[in-house]
Amino acid sequence: MSRHYIVGDPKADELIDALVEFCGPEPRNRELIREILTTSVKIGREISNRGELKLINSSLKEMRYALKLFCPFEGTRRAVIFGSARTPETDPHLPGLPDVRQDHGRERLMVITGAGDGIMAAAHEGAGYENSLGFNITLPFEQHANKTVHGTSHVLPFHFFFLRKLFFVKEADGLVLCPGGFGTLDEALEVMTLIQTGKSPLVPVVLLDAPEGRYWLDALAFMQTQLRDNGYISASDLKLIRIATTPQQAAEEITGFYRNFHSSRWLKDTFVIRMNHALNEQAIAELKHEFADLCNSHGFTQQPYSSSEADEPEFSDMIRLAFHFNGRDHGRLRELVDFINQPQHWKQ
Repeated sequence: MSRHYIVGDPKADELIDALVEFCGPEPRNRELIREILTTSVKIGREISNRGELKLINSSLKEMRYALKLFCPFEGTRRAVIFGSARTPETDPHLPGLPDVRQDHGRERLMVITGAGDGIMAAAHEGAGYENSLGFNITLPFEQHANKTVHGTSHVLPFHFFFLRKLFFVKEADGLVLCPGGFGTLDEALEVMTLIQTGKSPLVPVVLLDAPEGRYWLDALAFMQTQLRDNGYISASDLKLIRIATTPQQAAEEITGFYRNFHSSRWLKDTFVIRMNHALNEQAIAELKHEFADLCNSHGFTQQPYSSSEADEPEFSDMIRLAFHFNGRDHGRLRELVDFINQPQHWKQ
């Protein structure tokens, strides 16, 4: 077992070893638990500022509690819906939002929102309590949870915006962004930045507006003329987002994303896409031609589960599409996902 990360005090390291035994982690997690405990001891020895210690303490406790909250929902896909708490009940978005969850429900997706009123309340009302999770933020105003999740274990209050945003992205298998204020725009741009840079896994991002609405169309026009045309982003970066004008379209974008694509990960320098269906030979040949720009070398291969993924045995029955991804063109990667999701490319 690697022991490069230690306190350096034999007595402290011996006590940490004893605590690791007390925690009783799975064997594959023992070294991670050891490093977490070692970090805690280092913090105690190296940081004396009480304000900084309170920040670390509060952040760690919020993360632990949030992760514990999600344990019962492990394995269930989740759709995050962003939007304004100030949206009035007469807004054209509200009547349709519950339909998003109804379509998700057939795919067993839960709905996560900021737990507030407006669009968030409408989404939770349509989903119902059992299929709703809320990430509330503690503020001097607009901080109460909506009636669906208020006062229940399905609402998680956050003190820190950065942790709340971390969990929004971490737990999202799809994101639907409705018109909103600074917070909604902040979340939209952060989500796109994280996916664009590969810091967050690729998931469907849908901008939902009313049929005659201009909110997202105007935002996209700005991105095209000021960001893309000036070279601040690549043209393919805009492939990461889709426009929808009805909740049904938004739901279809999300459920369609997982028609064949299941998930992805890195195995050292190889990028692996897990698929529900193997691709036929013609599709592989077409991939090698149409998406060669995504590969640093060697092209695309299909392969079964291997020992290098032993930490995720639950996915052992899935076929893999493996290639040396350049790690840069995530908009083009989204186009590749669209390709493998087309049934005519699957092996019969």
